[in-house]
Amino acid sequence: MSTPYVVREAVEPGDREACFAVRKEVFVAEQGVPEDLEYDAYDAGAVHVLAVGEDGGALGTGRLLHGRAAAVKTGGDASVGSLGRLAVTRRARGLGIGAALVRGIEEAARARGLTALDLHAQTHALAFYERLGYAAYGPEFPDAGMPHRAMRRAL
Repeated sequence: MSTPYVVREAVEPGDREACFAVRKEVFVAEQGVPEDLEYDAYDAGAVHVLAVGEDGGALGTGRLLHGRAAAVKTGGDASVGSLGRLAVTRRARGLGIGAALVRGIEEAARARGLTALDLHAQTHALAFYERLGYAAYGPEFPDAGMPHRAMRRAL
């Protein structure tokens, strides 16, 4: 059985805008994250991953920070990447797109020589990431007004 979507690095014309549109729909419109917090200076150097449906429409996205940008987020360890901004549109939830995006980001991280990934998960999503092999560490903390936990997975 084939999947009704493809997950790939966002490198085609219009891909980055599609990623940002998904993030705006999910984080800004649905969750109330202020738009000036959602987009940041890290976006320019990030690897963006995009899930695209059979009709060509964007269904989900996520990003990988690596190198200096990730080292800032991961406590200085340049071999650890940072997975973030994972979002799936409401109409596409339940199709396995979130897990496929995580695996796509992990593949991009391995291709860049990273040995682990960190992320900051909204606490309601902890079980999702745990099923994918991530382990929470450290205390709960607020981010954009929502409770989060740090998580890590060795690659």
